[in-house]
Amino acid sequence: MCLWFIGFSNPLYAETLYLTSLHWPPFSGAQLKNQGASIAVARAALEAVGHTLVVDFYPWSRAVRMASRNDSKYSGYLPEYAYPTDKFIFSLPMGRSALGIVEQKSHPISWMQQRDLNHYTIGIVKDYVNTSELDKMIAQGSQPFEAVASDLHNLNKVATGRIDAAIIDEHVLQYLLAQPNMAHIRDKLQFNKKLLTYKELFIAFKNDADGRKWRDRFNLGITKIDIQKILKQNMAQ
Repeated sequence: MCLWFIGFSNPLYAETLYLTSLHWPPFSGAQLKNQGASIAVARAALEAVGHTLVVDFYPWSRAVRMASRNDSKYSGYLPEYAYPTDKFIFSLPMGRSALGIVEQKSHPISWMQQRDLNHYTIGIVKDYVNTSELDKMIAQGSQPFEAVASDLHNLNKVATGRIDAAIIDEHVLQYLLAQPNMAHIRDKLQFNKKLLTYKELFIAFKNDADGRKWRDRFNLGITKIDIQKILKQNMAQ
């Protein structure tokens, strides 16, 4: 009787983690397979330790804002690059990807160090983390830039010559250019041959007792799964 009780009482300890995210294919998106590669990894890690994940999708700035509110049900947001902050703490990485520059094939940009980009007008997505050096130059006013709401908007601006180039994740670029509605600009764009950096992807948890609890649970779970296998299964949509 005791063994029976223990066996059937364990599910009572399962809890649900609520996170916010954005449409950022192939890593996250409400309409993607398993809601995207990063969310598939996060869900598998939590299931490995007996918990469930619910993700709600918002525009990026709102997703971060909703996750930071003390009165919201959300314990954090994903996927995110690590950055200096007191509001959030970061999980173990859920994989990594190349961050670089999309440019016109007919007008490639040339640079050796990031400060060389000051000669160009660079597109960024509002509230995205880029590199620390680039973000510092933007904040100081030495880097000409234009901020938009999405990577898709930046691709159209680069293709039509309204900006010289834009910062983008390599997998995001590949995914977007593969879409049927991008055929008209697909052959005009390319990923600059020089990378800015490789970036690891994390869950950003609230820096409070609840966030630390879920961070520890997630970190335990992610050691029990094959991250690369899950990413591969969900990266190509």
